Amino acid sequence: MIGGFLGAGKTTAVARLAAALQARGLRAGLITNDQGSGLVDTTVLRARGFATEEIPGGCFCCRFNSLVDAAGKLTTATRPDVFIAEPVGSCTDLVATVTYPLRRIYGDRFTIAPLSVLVDPQRALRVFGFGEGRAFSDKVLYIYRKQLEEADLVIINKCETVSAADLARLRDALSREFPHAEILNASARNGDGLEEWFGRLLSHEQVARKAMEVDYEVYADGEARLGWLNATVQLGAAVEFDANAVLEHLARGIQQRLDAAGGEVAHLKMTFSPDGGLNDLAAVNLVRSDFVPELSLRLDQRCGAGQLILNLRAEAAPDALKAAVEMSLAALPVQFSGLRAGLEHLEHFRPGKPQPTHRLLSPA
Repeated sequence: MIGGFLGAGKTTAVARLAAALQARGLRAGLITNDQGSGLVDTTVLRARGFATEEIPGGCFCCRFNSLVDAAGKLTTATRPDVFIAEPVGSCTDLVATVTYPLRRIYGDRFTIAPLSVLVDPQRALRVFGFGEGRAFSDKVLYIYRKQLEEADLVIINKCETVSAADLARLRDALSREFPHAEILNASARNGDGLEEWFGRLLSHEQVARKAMEVDYEVYADGEARLGWLNATVQLGAAVEFDANAVLEHLARGIQQRLDAAGGEVAHLKMTFSPDGGLNDLAAVNLVRSDFVPELSLRLDQRCGAGQLILNLRAEAAPDALKAAVEMSLAALPVQFSGLRAGLEHLEHFRPGKPQPTHRLLSPA
């Protein structure tokens, strides 16, 4: 499993790991996970040609049987040598509720690699008091720290985005607070440090130790402070448009409206697939309210119509997310003359209290 808080870069890392496995002659099966349905992550990974199953409607801990079923489906379809599971970015307690049950119940079928937890260093510097800017509330940060507490490997991802001095400060803070974890620097985007990390995953098994304590009331309160929104939108125009520019403009509009409402973005991500395109995709990401939306995938040509998938997670009321998205979609024709945005699906909610299928304090 590759965990980490919302916006840490898990999906990019998953794709990198899957490609590295293929280069070694190993088949990878990918399993994505979300509280809702209609994931950008699944769209991106499938567009890159990876066999991917999606588990909606709750964390792996609460959908344990669905996780095993997804592995079974992938086994039937492609017989993977390695499964890579990407849990929900607001989920913790994965060792007691996922890996230890897997080891006890299905130990003859699975070998469990060390649990990796990715960290966005810009966000982490704020969490540990080294950076300025808006932060999450204490209840949300409870989840953030618990994710790190159970990690076998803490991967400081996007290490190229901070100075050497800040990176050293962050490594020291992580080592002091989570001494059992190995701290590695990496960049899923440019490839730095990935060989060392992937080598650990392929050569080591998860070390058994007593599972951490978790206050499920605080955990549930933290998740309930996060608003969740998934939407599917059909875009079209009589004259071909630049989908890259549309995604950037829409992301900035949502960012500004949510910021005005006092919300803190955890992760906004969108993909656009042109009608008739063969795995062609544009994608944009925003990982903090005071950051700049970034295009991670671009379309080379203008297009006339296609499908937009939008996932937004923020510390804000779900109604505030809905208003920011709907107002930003409605404003698109002002900037892009003749562009039509038809909302096909929208769900917005707060995650419910986690109720694990299993919770084991040790694998034996």
